[in-house]
Amino acid sequence: MLMLAHLARNWWVFVLRGAAAVLFGVLAFARPGITLEVLVLLFAFWALFDGVFALISSVGAAEAHEPWWPLVLIGLLGIAAGVVTLRWPGITALALLLVVAYWSIFRGILEIVGAVRLRNLIQGEGWLIFGGIASIAFGVLLVINPGSGLLAVVWLVGLYAVIFGIAQIMLGLRLRSLAGESPVSAPVAARAR
Repeated sequence: MLMLAHLARNWWVFVLRGAAAVLFGVLAFARPGITLEVLVLLFAFWALFDGVFALISSVGAAEAHEPWWPLVLIGLLGIAAGVVTLRWPGITALALLLVVAYWSIFRGILEIVGAVRLRNLIQGEGWLIFGGIASIAFGVLLVINPGSGLLAVVWLVGLYAVIFGIAQIMLGLRLRSLAGESPVSAPVAARAR
């Protein structure tokens, strides 16, 4: 129950992660002619942002004496994917596809593991499972068809980011309702601690 209380108290982290994913997805759809370099940078910053917030969540899980390692793994994978992408921005489309694909598959597996662990603690853990399945499906599609054109990749990345982002936002809102906090007071209260 300590983990549920921590998750509910920090519901806004899920909403921020989801909003960043949706923003990334919308940018990918709005600018389908985007260059590979811009896509690489967008992906790198999104992966870094998501990884940092997963690590922040792992600290709370450790404080609550709950399993923290899946969040650390997600965070480290995201940060590693972002750093590798920033370090070599001129990588080929195939290399970017493989980085994105394997990051997405591993992340999806860890999201599902986390949801299974939470299934007895919260109602609506299906959103986390849904996000994990979307991550795995997206990664597998990229591995199966790496030769697809850049436009298709941009749209696939955008679609994945929007679906994953919506799932994270829905989970965050569900957790907010469990915490009984207003949307404005939670981040302010969290900074005051």
